[in-house]
Amino acid sequence: MVRNISFSKTTEQFKARTKDVTRRIGWKDLKPGTPLNAVEKAQGLKKGEHVTYLGMIIVKNVRRECLKRLIDEPEYGKREMIREGFPGMNPLDFVAMFPPTIGKVTRIEYGYT
Repeated sequence: MVRNISFSKTTEQFKARTKDVTRRIGWKDLKPGTPLNAVEKAQGLKKGEHVTYLGMIIVKNVRRECLKRLIDEPEYGKREMIREGFPGMNPLDFVAMFPPTIGKVTRIEYGYT
């Protein structure tokens, strides 16, 4: 069974294929080559709502990474904001979208099928 991965905050970027990296809490056991079903929303569906599939992706690279790296390495942070689908976003604002107690996340690089 292929696992779903939600792109609720970046649905438009996903559809436009301007995003090829995502950071997630958890997903520690994910391996390169794994196919995933990209969906608009996977959790918190109300009664009668259904999953909306956006397409299939294939994981290219997975690594654990400190969120702080996006801030400590400004050029890296700028490049990653573009790859995350948020060109022009300040990495500080991106990091603030995560709970303050989260230090490391799983960085998932993927390709579209």
